[in-house]
Amino acid sequence: MRIRRAVLKGLDCASCAYKIEKALRREGFKRVSVNFASGGLLIDGDLNKTKEIIRKMEPNVEVIEFEGHDHEHHDGDFKGEIYRIAISLAIFLVGMALYYYYKIVGPLTIILFLLSYSLVGFKIIKRALMNALRGNVFDENFLVIVATLGAFAISEYPEAVGVMIFYVIGEFLQERAVDKSRRSIKSLLSLKAEYANLIREGDVIRVSPEELRVGDIILVRPGERIPVDGMIIEGSSSVDSSALTGESIPKNVKTGDTVYSGMINLTGLLKVRVEKELKDSMVSRILRLVEEASARKARTEKIITKFARYYTPSVIGLATLTAVVPPIVLSEPFHGWIYRALVLLMISCPCALVISVPLTYFAGIGRLAREGILVKGSNFIDALSRVSIVALDKTGTLTKGVFKVTEVSCRNGFTSDEVLRLAAIAERHSNHPIARAIKEAAGDIEVSDVSLGEYEEIPGHDVRAKLNGVEIIVGNDRILHKFNVEHDTCSVPGTVAHVAVNGKYAGYIVISDELKEDARDAVEGLRRLGIRRLTMVTGDSSDVASNIAHELGLSEFYAELLPEGKVRVVEDLERHKGKGESIAFVGDGVNDAPVIARADVGIAMGALGSDAAVETSDVVIMDDRPSKLVLGIKLAKKTQRIVLQNISLAISVKLAFILLGTLGEVTMWEAVFADVGVALMAILNSVRILYAK
Repeated sequence: MRIRRAVLKGLDCASCAYKIEKALRREGFKRVSVNFASGGLLIDGDLNKTKEIIRKMEPNVEVIEFEGHDHEHHDGDFKGEIYRIAISLAIFLVGMALYYYYKIVGPLTIILFLLSYSLVGFKIIKRALMNALRGNVFDENFLVIVATLGAFAISEYPEAVGVMIFYVIGEFLQERAVDKSRRSIKSLLSLKAEYANLIREGDVIRVSPEELRVGDIILVRPGERIPVDGMIIEGSSSVDSSALTGESIPKNVKTGDTVYSGMINLTGLLKVRVEKELKDSMVSRILRLVEEASARKARTEKIITKFARYYTPSVIGLATLTAVVPPIVLSEPFHGWIYRALVLLMISCPCALVISVPLTYFAGIGRLAREGILVKGSNFIDALSRVSIVALDKTGTLTKGVFKVTEVSCRNGFTSDEVLRLAAIAERHSNHPIARAIKEAAGDIEVSDVSLGEYEEIPGHDVRAKLNGVEIIVGNDRILHKFNVEHDTCSVPGTVAHVAVNGKYAGYIVISDELKEDARDAVEGLRRLGIRRLTMVTGDSSDVASNIAHELGLSEFYAELLPEGKVRVVEDLERHKGKGESIAFVGDGVNDAPVIARADVGIAMGALGSDAAVETSDVVIMDDRPSKLVLGIKLAKKTQRIVLQNISLAISVKLAFILLGTLGEVTMWEAVFADVGVALMAILNSVRILYAK
């Protein structure tokens, strides 16, 4: 079943998000995720049926199918709310003056209070009644209505109206804060071009990026954002890819290079052939990943959701007992104890928790995306923050993976050119970096018109091919032993590709790689973060691995590993991790797919444009910089700290006010702060991650 995505406009209540998700699951939808923080909906079913179910539950929530742009509240809605609050507040102040200054407690004063109350409270009353009719009695709207009408009943008119006004003001500020947070998070991912310059029959037509099709030719002028993924067919320029990779240094591109949607053309005029439509282009994939990441909830989020289900009924039960038991047992007037019970009702809503916790994770995902680190779920932020063991692939992760032939050594009567030519012919169909280096070195030797009879790639060994009945084997030392080829051993720095012809050893080719500029910084940064075990794994030879490990200051490495060997290394490391700790594996996301899938946190390096990397991994680093792993772990830890701060703040304040409220030491005014004020503080704390240095 196709996964549909939608935006829930008007979703201003965290508990409503949970109830909508629960109702949709009850109706038979297997995959459902309603995310309050992003206002997003993911569902595996009919959107019309979904709209019908949500309309019955939450008539104020509008379901809009996702089209790649945001749907926010209109400013007019907010202005109308401000006017209502201002008028209500003015009437309330007149009533307060009559009540306290002139000591008039008559029909006029009560009418003023009721008018002020109804102006701001009618939406809350309407919402509470509709929810009650649907069987959802104990929501925050109903609790506020009971508390304030109860205050009216015991003649606490100023407090009844004041609490409603300040509750509505708090809700208004809370909605604004959440709305602003959503827009701030999504603005980090403002990658989509507004238009494209389509070349059609010699004319340049401005069209929407959605209209572009594979094969179309577009013009990208300096200063414009590239609308879709494509290949440059004419021109050269430098592009700003910081929106995708977090890397601020411009990248030079020329004819034949691939460019991605979201990049900004800085200098030259580019003519680009469309390779992917907008829905499949990089910008859409990133937005989709970030949007869907919220569906994978962290363990903390799930605990808070479960806690909220029991917390509110428990406090309501305590309020009921407070109103009834003490007056009967102690033979005291009901008035004072009812007031205490109403105070408890005011602080019984767990909004601070159920809003701020998912919002913090969503903000963390957004901030990491801005830095070029795509985390595919809140659960992986948790896992990333707990990483204690890191295994790193060598080629393409710690080294550039840009190989060059540095030596050709021949044996048994073969010449250097023959060894290089035969190796290039055998590697003709391989895309491995070593194969590309050999073919590049053999560029002046004619191999393009040669047709191979047989071709076989051997995982972890290399290739075997036949040319006019002649068998050519190219690979590492193991492949020579596999086919019983007699040869001399050699110990040289770099990767060695041995060549054998019809079982006879022809010689070897040395291909050298070099460390990335920030590889040492990455290793040192991981150590400073407290990563207690760092190891390098590679399919390369022990000599090469030893040299690289020495350069990086790594004491532990595993070499000459097949893909299943890397999995075994991670499984062995797993026995050494502590309780609650995670193991991260960092690789190129294609050859390392099995071990990336096996690790607690699978991280794909240098995955710009790689579908396999995006699909397999839990975290995608969109450029080639291993030091981004250090930044990713730091931001994950900071996100975790903010989550714990919000939980501590909300629970400690709520419990303190419940205790003081039970003892009669808290007024309803203070109870409003305990409810809305703490929620607002937690929300503002949540979005700090967006602006952290």
